[in-house]
Amino acid sequence: MIFKRKKAQDHPAAEPADLEQAAGAEEEATGKRQLNGPFDYKDVENTDDYLDFGSILVKPVIGLKVRMDVEQSNQRVVAVSLEIAESRVQLMAFSASKSTSLWPGISDKIKEDIKSQNGEIYQRDGEYGQELLAQVPQQLPDGRAGHVALRFVGIDGPRWFLRAVIGGAAIGDEEAAKTIDDLLRSVIVNRGDKPLPPQELLPLSVPTNAQARPAEPEQEETQAPQRPERGPEITQIG
Repeated sequence: MIFKRKKAQDHPAAEPADLEQAAGAEEEATGKRQLNGPFDYKDVENTDDYLDFGSILVKPVIGLKVRMDVEQSNQRVVAVSLEIAESRVQLMAFSASKSTSLWPGISDKIKEDIKSQNGEIYQRDGEYGQELLAQVPQQLPDGRAGHVALRFVGIDGPRWFLRAVIGGAAIGDEEAAKTIDDLLRSVIVNRGDKPLPPQELLPLSVPTNAQARPAEPEQEETQAPQRPERGPEITQIG
């Protein structure tokens, strides 16, 4: 078993002291985000070197591959997926209110979805608060039954919420995990000034400063940024 964490469970109503402690932990996580990232667009002076996807801005690094993921039902671009060091992270940005975090509701939905697939779900405290670790059943290329390991992270910003789904080597390898975590911290979210209801998916677009993918595979790691690929149609978990 990859994870050795306490399994997610339903908890009794919280006492006032528990609520106060939770509020303190959330405030601490927000403070870390403001200092270490992901950052709010208004707090960054110069974004010229970033790949600008509209609501999500990504800092190019050597070896980074980018894909834009499409929702099956309406062909809308819903996420930006980044791959590096045999790891991947899928990013989705949502509008949010100033006072209420979307993560409790989203994380509950993720738990329900994974349990409905007969997967296993665990929870732990992370840099931005509670994280989820999951093992989701998946058919292997050779037809055998297997599973995919995923890590779900929710990050609150000023009137936005960023959901990151991490997979690949970063699940079990410390060095790969650090690479992905550093990449996640460098992300910028542009909420925009348009009034939006909470949980509205923030719009994404292809960066105008992206270049065409080079013809020779060996050149991929020496030329950046590259024009993102339109990814396959996907069904979101949670």
